[in-house]
Amino acid sequence: MPELWAGTDAGKAAHHCTVIDTDGTKVLSRRVPNNEPELLELIGDVLALAGDSPVTWAIDLNTGGGALLIALLTSHGQRLLYIPGRTVHHASRGYRGDGKTDEKDAYVIADQARMRRDLQPLQEWDEIAVDLKILTARRYDLAADRTRAINRMRAQLLEYFPALERTFDYAASKAVLILLTGYQTPVGLRRVGPSRLATWLKNRKVRGAQAMADAAVAAAQAQHTAVAGESTAAAVVNTLARSVLALDEEIAAVDAKIAARFRGHRHAEVILSMSGMGGPLLGTEFVACTGGDMDAFGTAGRLAGVAGPAPVPRDSGRISGNMRRPHRYHRRLLRVFYLSAQIAARFCLTSKAFYDRKRAEGKSHKQAILALARRRLDVMWALVRDQRTFEAQPPQQGLRGLSLRP
Repeated sequence: MPELWAGTDAGKAAHHCTVIDTDGTKVLSRRVPNNEPELLELIGDVLALAGDSPVTWAIDLNTGGGALLIALLTSHGQRLLYIPGRTVHHASRGYRGDGKTDEKDAYVIADQARMRRDLQPLQEWDEIAVDLKILTARRYDLAADRTRAINRMRAQLLEYFPALERTFDYAASKAVLILLTGYQTPVGLRRVGPSRLATWLKNRKVRGAQAMADAAVAAAQAQHTAVAGESTAAAVVNTLARSVLALDEEIAAVDAKIAARFRGHRHAEVILSMSGMGGPLLGTEFVACTGGDMDAFGTAGRLAGVAGPAPVPRDSGRISGNMRRPHRYHRRLLRVFYLSAQIAARFCLTSKAFYDRKRAEGKSHKQAILALARRRLDVMWALVRDQRTFEAQPPQQGLRGLSLRP
């Protein structure tokens, strides 16, 4: 039996699997529920068709609905390729017919896996990397919820108490959120007065209670008109302030879990040795986006292509050297290297010298930071690959970039 390629169009409730041979002929096409018994039966049937010949599996989802099938295939030692849905969408235009069905998509996935040689196999992540991926995703959700709640709270305040809305920084101050859990209206603040309000804040462990009380009451003294719907709006502000405080507590708890879990990762010491990585959050993002395994990328250039700091050519005809930023890249991974490069450009002498040299060459701040991020990506890839810690080469030793030392 010749080699087989099994393409799977993954879904939430069910998958469609199409198996083809070396000539592209269908030998199996089946819709399978996303349940372990049926998926195991599918794997067994495909392996039976292949006999002693190898089978290459391909799937268009690497998370979500495809997670169970991926886990089953990796646990059975099967070779599995990931083909992004966008790639499948563009590739399907080259096949006959304008129709779109799960069966056709599964065939396109299998045929692309048969013809292409640039697809990377899906590798099983270690338990800590998976945990960090879940925790960082949760933290992103919580941070987005917090920003949304603060914006809604400020918009509500602006409608009935604009003086108080512009007095404080609600995103950075926990104290003002505590204030809003007790007092939200001008009349309420004027009635309590600055002295009693300061005492009330001190009892809730608020620093600078007197200054905050004075500012809040001053804002209340500037408005003596009650806007229609004030009492209802004040209740909404109270609820939103309490929800932001609860989100802050949950974010702190998630950060503690992230830090503890990250310290147990085998690459934690290496990653944190890199200047600019700071606390565990950026390092955690790096592991969560890459799995911490550089073998999955093969080369630093491949990692740079995924992360996005490397420019790509847009040449045509006699036009050459036309470099542009890529349109498709991993936003979170680029954020890790961009932020760490910004920090390193300020506090690491080696990185600062590299940044200053790029600025002297006429690069803008953003271009210089991206160039530094690209160089640091090469270093990070080599550090993780070789299990070496980072040591900056002093600029006075003839700096040409960043270096590694065993």
